[in-house]
Amino acid sequence: MDTQRLQVFVAVAEELHFGRAAERLHLAQPHLSRTVRALETELGADVFRRTTRTVELTPAGTALLSHARAMLTLAEEARAAVAAARDGRSGRVRISFAGPSAHAAVGQLARAVRERHPLVDLEFLPGRYGTTAITELLAGESDLALARFVTPPAGVASRSVSRERCVVAVPAGHRLAEAREVTIGDLRDEPFVAFPESFGSAVRATLVEQCQGAGFAPRFAQTAPDSWTCMALVSAGVGLHFTTDSAVAHLPLDGVRVREIADPLPTIDVLLAWRRDDESPVLHRVLQTSEEVLPASEEVLPDNA
Repeated sequence: MDTQRLQVFVAVAEELHFGRAAERLHLAQPHLSRTVRALETELGADVFRRTTRTVELTPAGTALLSHARAMLTLAEEARAAVAAARDGRSGRVRISFAGPSAHAAVGQLARAVRERHPLVDLEFLPGRYGTTAITELLAGESDLALARFVTPPAGVASRSVSRERCVVAVPAGHRLAEAREVTIGDLRDEPFVAFPESFGSAVRATLVEQCQGAGFAPRFAQTAPDSWTCMALVSAGVGLHFTTDSAVAHLPLDGVRVREIADPLPTIDVLLAWRRDDESPVLHRVLQTSEEVLPASEEVLPDNA
């Protein structure tokens, strides 16, 4: 049913006067009258009873009025929804991230998006690390990824939102627990608790690379799915955990000591990454918001081919 015809019908029904309705809608009265007749033809019933002095709703017109108002409201809501989606004020953005170590940043972004763009739905995908997060991003299974890298990954656009240094967590009773700092060489023959290799964690890859550079391979005694579990295992004496200063800042450390590493190590960048060819308006809204609440680290990383 034509919404313009319904709009004319509602105006006449509320004014009960063709002239005033035409004035209200900024239409010529003959055009308004033709529109009403066209609606009546479409419905197969008169909606107004007209005399030289009065205009009244017929029973058919009375029956139509509430439906016409509802249909006009629905049409307006549909137009508003389309405009919001077109402008990026509504829609869904799927964000992947590692786990507890990313909660603060994810929480800041979520709060800002909720306050500024209440029609935007953020879907959270935890437990995604490094290369796994990028693989899912490129496959279209997520829209935005927050992950750690030593060098920015190829094939996506990214920017660094923080820069972290590597540290090692040891059990409170361990021989290195009271050391001011440790070297990579001190970690030889020590058991480690780490994420599974399949996660593609940049932090785990950095540990392997540094240990191999020192002439040995790290011994992984236990894998764990997240930082909380890793710390619980360290506290229980299962092994050491190579991690970052930012990650341990958000974790319980009962029975755990965190030690600086004396060797020069590469820094780990926390990157916000997205598909370079993704033209989603809502994604770009979220990215704009992220620039305010998660500003770039000191060195801005370029997009990568």
